[in-house]
Amino acid sequence: MILSKTRFCAAVSFAAFMFSAPIMAEDKIVATVNGEKITESDVRFATDDLAGAIPASSEDMKRKYVIDYLIDMKLVSRAAIAEKMADTDDFKHRMDYAKDRALMEQMLMRDAKKAVTPEAMQAFYESQVKSVKPEPEVRARHILVVTEDEAKKALARVKGGEDFAKVATELSTDPGSGKEGGDLGYFTKQRMVPEFAEAAFATDVGQVSTIVKSQFGYHLIKVEDKREKQPPAFDQLKMRIEEFLTQKAQQDAVVKLRQAAKIERMGEAKVDAAVEAKKP
Repeated sequence: MILSKTRFCAAVSFAAFMFSAPIMAEDKIVATVNGEKITESDVRFATDDLAGAIPASSEDMKRKYVIDYLIDMKLVSRAAIAEKMADTDDFKHRMDYAKDRALMEQMLMRDAKKAVTPEAMQAFYESQVKSVKPEPEVRARHILVVTEDEAKKALARVKGGEDFAKVATELSTDPGSGKEGGDLGYFTKQRMVPEFAEAAFATDVGQVSTIVKSQFGYHLIKVEDKREKQPPAFDQLKMRIEEFLTQKAQQDAVVKLRQAAKIERMGEAKVDAAVEAKKP
């Protein structure tokens, strides 16, 4: 079973803490504890590690909180060393686990960095855009009223030459578009109730529909434009593409290693391969 999305996210977060803030050649000392240095790089690492645990306050107070944490950590850890806790099998086991985890996450980050290039992201975006079927959109305004008689009176005003947007502002009960002259922007058929959508897409640009009844009341619809729906721009999807390609690169790396490895599970009931493959 490959690593789940949740575990990958945790891996990326931990690895960011471990490896994203390189130690500078001149690492400024911010405090000492019994002669041992606490540096700016320590503060950066701890700030990433603590993340949301740092109380909301000014930047100076947050920094003080982190440095106090590092001072306490030095004091307690050195006390633990003095009591030879570092020599226990339990501690050594924990350190082996932490080392394996850190190495795993560093390697996964490296593989992701190699795979998730600007060129790869652009190519993925273009492949997805090509697979999207063109879909028609309409831009329209509407007037929504409670009764058919009100709709007839509104239609008479529009046919008499009054501006549709002005009439919509005065009469429409739609809380979303009424104050905007009935403007609904662009929409596809799926976004609207069937009766409204059918009328809107059947009406020519610049024309006003007949009275349309829906579950919301009575509508008049003025179609202002028709076009093919445009896919979202690359910049709108960039973060989601990067996340997807990162997870894919990491999953591919783990799958490749699993396929080349000899793995034995001790004391477990045999699991059907097809069932195992469905697990996240």
